[in-house]
Amino acid sequence: MSARFVVLVAGIFCFFAALVTQGFLPFFEPSARSTRVTAVTRTDLGQLKWIQTEATDYTPQQKLGRAVYLREGCWYCHSQYVRPVTGETRRWGPVTESGEYAYDVPHLFGTRRIGPDLTRVGLKYSDEWHLAHFWNPRMLSPDTVMARYRGLFDTPEQPVAIVDDGAGNRTLEKTPVTEGLFDFASQKQIRLTPSADGLLFVPTQARGKAPVIVIPNEEYTGSTVQIAAETKDLEGLVAYVQKLGMNRGKWRDLFEPQQLEVMDATMPRSSEWIAHGKEVYGRRCLGCHGVNGDGNGPAATFMFNQRPRSFAAAVFKFRLTKEPLPTDGDLLRTITRGVRGTAMPAWYDLPLNDRLAVIQYIKYELAVDRSDPAKPYAYFVEEPPGAPLYIAKPPEASQQILDRGKEVWQVAKCWECHGMTGKGDGEKAAGLKDDLGFGIVPADLTSGQFKSGTAVEDIFRTMTTGLSGTPMPSYRDALPEKDRWALSYYVLALSAYKDPLTGEPLAIADTDRAALNDLNLEADSPDKAYVPGRGPAQKASQSGEGDGGSVTGKQHTAKGD
Repeated sequence: MSARFVVLVAGIFCFFAALVTQGFLPFFEPSARSTRVTAVTRTDLGQLKWIQTEATDYTPQQKLGRAVYLREGCWYCHSQYVRPVTGETRRWGPVTESGEYAYDVPHLFGTRRIGPDLTRVGLKYSDEWHLAHFWNPRMLSPDTVMARYRGLFDTPEQPVAIVDDGAGNRTLEKTPVTEGLFDFASQKQIRLTPSADGLLFVPTQARGKAPVIVIPNEEYTGSTVQIAAETKDLEGLVAYVQKLGMNRGKWRDLFEPQQLEVMDATMPRSSEWIAHGKEVYGRRCLGCHGVNGDGNGPAATFMFNQRPRSFAAAVFKFRLTKEPLPTDGDLLRTITRGVRGTAMPAWYDLPLNDRLAVIQYIKYELAVDRSDPAKPYAYFVEEPPGAPLYIAKPPEASQQILDRGKEVWQVAKCWECHGMTGKGDGEKAAGLKDDLGFGIVPADLTSGQFKSGTAVEDIFRTMTTGLSGTPMPSYRDALPEKDRWALSYYVLALSAYKDPLTGEPLAIADTDRAALNDLNLEADSPDKAYVPGRGPAQKASQSGEGDGGSVTGKQHTAKGD
């Protein structure tokens, strides 16, 4: 028997084995059609617990995006499957479950990982990050081999002039192109800022609004702009990508690799570390924050909701110090965790030395006032940060604390910006600006996308220090510590039992809600997921297919009550 014959027989066998296992068996094995998954939800008392639920189908917009994803060949390079090995679970997230693919026909497991796996990419980045990434991936990921997808944008050939609108604002010249994108007679405005090279991104939400060109710090000095407008295909593609992994709920809030907690981290100033930090910054940070750290990188025009941080102003939002400047530990925490809900991603997979080095570069080269070239003012040299503030152990959550937090919410007038229900639609929301003159949107606290972190200690830190450079004040002197803890728990509760992607309430029976609110209930892993209608501490495999209840964004109710 020749080797050639053996190879031929083996090849034929493998072909038919694959045909049977992937082509025929899924039609006969009911578990292949299961919608059962485990997901993380936040309880009324702020705890994060795993619960058995069901996957939801794609919306029409997400289905359009999936069709675009297939059409453009994104699946050639990106897989969608997390295997049960440490390297994958620490990089991507929880192990894949079969129910996640109930609505994927065909499935896109993939075996080639030329690009990152996308199983858990939902809400890892903001919509704005994805938009910039599709325009030019190398602005954000210089090592990538991904092609530019500018064909997904509407890019008129002729530049458009910036003109005065007669009311003290700058706007765009009325042309057939701009009149097709905007409604110049509308009372609603959309504030847009061109990049330094004259590119102006126009999002879908600009349709029906009047454009206002905002350039408060001379981010662009030209008189015309080149437009790149969002299309329906692009909007759908971003919606599809954001859906991936979100059937598992708020799992990212429990993702250990980006849960770094540090009070302080010190290292001596070194020209070698600064030089290395400059190299890291050029490869990882320049696309958004700009060459000079002024928050005006080439991708900044896509970030029309929340501009990148300007390091040159030495104003940092997230810190645990009484003084405005953060410690190295504060900066390390922010870089590692990222800033949820914004274009700032988590950099937990970046080597620690790279993160520490870029902190040195930011502190000693970018956070410098150079208005007087003869006497540059290095903030971190002239005004070194003080010692970290102490945060005591939080009080145990209770309904009494939540009730007090609701009262403090009213007294502190949080509703003026964040709205009565916390959706960021308060009466003062529309006119808010940051210290650099850009419009700023109050956080939608019902989404659970907390910028400073998802633990009650993180919310308390924000209540204590405020967010420098924004209208969010410090309540350190205005509210006693117990009221800040109560308010922090109340803020967490605003996102309790909400779908993290849509913000819609989960349909869950009162008995199950009460059981999940029990502080002693252990449901800290998928195999301990709470089963609605059956009780705690039952493995998903122990409940037969079709038994138990579900918690989804759809109007299901728990069975067996």
